[in-house]
Amino acid sequence: MHQDVIDLKGFYYSRALGRVVQRILRDRMLQHWPAEQVAGMTVAGYGFAAPLLRPYVAPARRVTALMPGPQGVMAWPAGLPNHSVLCDEGAWPLDTGSVDRLVMLHAIEVADYPPALLEEAWRVLGPGGRMLVMATNRTGLWARSEATPFGYGRSFTLGQLEAQARSAGFVPEQSGAALYIPPSDRRFWLKSAQMWERAGARISRLLVAGVVVAEFSKQVPAPIGKGKRLRMPNPLGVLEGIGRPKPVREGALRQDASPVSATGRALPPR
Repeated sequence: MHQDVIDLKGFYYSRALGRVVQRILRDRMLQHWPAEQVAGMTVAGYGFAAPLLRPYVAPARRVTALMPGPQGVMAWPAGLPNHSVLCDEGAWPLDTGSVDRLVMLHAIEVADYPPALLEEAWRVLGPGGRMLVMATNRTGLWARSEATPFGYGRSFTLGQLEAQARSAGFVPEQSGAALYIPPSDRRFWLKSAQMWERAGARISRLLVAGVVVAEFSKQVPAPIGKGKRLRMPNPLGVLEGIGRPKPVREGALRQDASPVSATGRALPPR
């Protein structure tokens, strides 16, 4: 069940709790991919990842915020040329292998068919590309609260999320969690959010996070192995005509030949 883009925008940009969540998730993303490391790369976000992508707008070669049709789309970023586009879950308007970094937020939880979504993510990522998925933790408090976008759709454990990605061909790289504060608008929790994030990263076994964060890579194996051969083009193929010349028909040679004088110059036709 997709949430409307108006509700998502209101949570992340107008509500105090949403702004805190935006900062926490953005900081966690930047720990994986610092802004200076994506300079010259193509970055994309699917779902409602726009609140996280702003640090990449300047250094990256291209940034695109993909938003599914049932959710709706909004112009983003504010004050700059639009980088957002409305798309179908299984057909993104991106070339195959054109993306270097992909972020998913509020995406796999509400997908109609998660395997098709991950297959499309695999298609647009180039070899060695990275995907960062932030999904609602099944055992966390945020999955039980419908007052935030994390209370909608499916929720996942880290193992379930990694199994879904492996089935699509991705390789797990790093994993973690975020949102150790409860989904509350009370000032105590909002002001102490960063402290709880630091504490949660150290004692995550005791504190249950609201979001699981997993990074995956696209590794394309070389087509070498039992029953497979590596085909290389023949470098002499360009000289194929020279290596195997074809004789000209005798009649055509006589018809095309021009009379030649004793000095070697062609004579005018009669």
